[in-house]
Amino acid sequence: MYDKDPVRARPPAHLEGWFAEETTVPLPQYLDAERDRWIERHVPRSVGQESAIDVPTLRCEVQEQINPLRTPVAPGNRRVMNETAEAAAVVSRRSSGMRTLAAIPCLDEEVAIGSVVLRARQHVDEVLVIDDGCTDSTAKVARDAGATVISHGTQKGKGQGIKNAVRYAVDHDYDCLVLMDGDGQHDPGEIPLLVKQIRADAADLVIGFRTFDQMPFYRRFGRAVLDIASSNASSITDSQCGFRALNRKTMESMLGSLRMDDFSTESEMLQIAQERRLRIGETPINCKYGDFDTSTKNPLSHGMEVLGSIFWLAVERKPLLHIGLPGIAAMFTGIFFFLQFLQGFSETGLVPIEHGMLASLFLIPGTVALMLGLTLTLIARMRE
Repeated sequence: MYDKDPVRARPPAHLEGWFAEETTVPLPQYLDAERDRWIERHVPRSVGQESAIDVPTLRCEVQEQINPLRTPVAPGNRRVMNETAEAAAVVSRRSSGMRTLAAIPCLDEEVAIGSVVLRARQHVDEVLVIDDGCTDSTAKVARDAGATVISHGTQKGKGQGIKNAVRYAVDHDYDCLVLMDGDGQHDPGEIPLLVKQIRADAADLVIGFRTFDQMPFYRRFGRAVLDIASSNASSITDSQCGFRALNRKTMESMLGSLRMDDFSTESEMLQIAQERRLRIGETPINCKYGDFDTSTKNPLSHGMEVLGSIFWLAVERKPLLHIGLPGIAAMFTGIFFFLQFLQGFSETGLVPIEHGMLASLFLIPGTVALMLGLTLTLIARMRE
C-alpha cells in the first residue's frame, strides 16, 4: 500500500542535536500521478517548513444565540455570535423612548431573588433591590445577579422600601417604575403587560390582578375583605396586589404623599391615586404560591395589620366623615333615648334606668367623636 522509497525529513533548527539519525516518513501511494505531482509542489517535505497553502479566516454568524431568558428573534434576522441577547433587549427598550426601573423590596429572599433579578433585567433598564434589614445573603445574591442594592440596615417595613424606590426612580429620571415582590410569586416575564398601558398613555397606575383560583383558600377571604375596605367604592379587582407599574406623574404624586411603612402601602397608594384622580388600569397576571417558603408575614396578622392601617388612613384623610359623622349619628341616638327617659319619668314618676344608661352610652361618645372630627379636620386644613 505504501511506497517503499522514504522521504527524508530534516529536523528544524531549534531541534538540532536532539536526533542522532535521520527520520523517515512514509509517503502514501496514489494511483493518480497528476495528484502526486500537485502534492510535490504544494506540500513541504521537511518538518518545520511552513506550508504554502493559505487557509482563509472564517467569520461565523448564527441565526440566534440560545438564551432561555428571552424570546428568539424574528425569522430572517441574524445576530453575530458575540452579540448578547441582553444587549439586543436594551437597544429595543431604548428605542421605545421610555426608561423603566424595576424595584423589589426584600426581606430574606436569597432563595428566589437571583432568578427574579436576572429575568427582570431582560425587560427593564435597571433593577433596584431594597434590602430591608435582611439577615441572609439576599443583598449579595442580588448584586451578583446585576441589581443595584439599597440597604436599610434594619427592618423598616415594606412601605419604607417602596418610598425609597419611588424616590430613586424620580431622582434618576425614570419614566416608569415597576414594583414587584422578590419571593418568586410574580413572573418578571409579565412586566411588559403592565408597562404596555403606561407606554400607550392609557393609565397612570397599572395594577396586576390575580384570579381567585390561583390563590390558596385561606388567602381568598382575606383578599375579599381588604378589597372592600380599601377600594373606596371603586371597581378595582385586586387592591392588594404588589405587582404594579407607575408612570412619572404617579411617582411624583406618591413621593410626598406616602406615609405608611407597613404592608398597607398598596392600599394607601390606591387611595392617593383616587384622590388625585389618576387613571387606574388593571391587567391579569399569574401568581405562584407554594414554590418557596419565603413568606415573612402570617396571613392573619398581615390582614389585621392592613385593616388597622386602612382605618387610620381613612380617619386621617377625612376625619369629619369617618369620625364626626358617626358621632352625630350617635348623638341623635342618645337624644332619642334621653327623650324616652324623660317621658317614662313624667308618666310613672319612676326613673327608667335602662333608658338613662342607653342615652349616656350614645350621647357622651357621640359628642366627643363630633368634637374630635371637627378638630382633626381643622388641623388637616391648616397643614394643607
